[in-house]
Amino acid sequence: MLTLEFMPYDEIAQLSSNKRISKLLRIVKENKILLLEGRLKKEEEAELIKRTMEEIDEDFKGIELGVIFPGEKESDMLKKLKANMVNLLLGDRRGFTIIGPATVVKEIKQDPNKIQLFTNSKFKS
Repeated sequence: MLTLEFMPYDEIAQLSSNKRISKLLRIVKENKILLLEGRLKKEEEAELIKRTMEEIDEDFKGIELGVIFPGEKESDMLKKLKANMVNLLLGDRRGFTIIGPATVVKEIKQDPNKIQLFTNSKFKS
């Protein structure tokens, strides 16, 4: 059975980076695909990948990670100003992150406007 778990950003906003990463990794290690509102900081993404690599074993084969973030390629000055204001107000809540166990998620394809998740057909829970 495939399980998707949605997590609003508010659920991790007040956590330290270490606790945030631990919480996300714990959920993914339960063979759930995590749909996170917003995104992690670049340093947190790097730490998540590092900790994942340290925890790989016979049962846990790693993670697949994908982030979609609204494009910032606006050329119109008014649109740029508006986007900057939204960034100021929302910060890391903008965008969307998918984290899934490598045993479940085969591949995550992303571009600025969409994200596609492909699962392994051989996965058994």
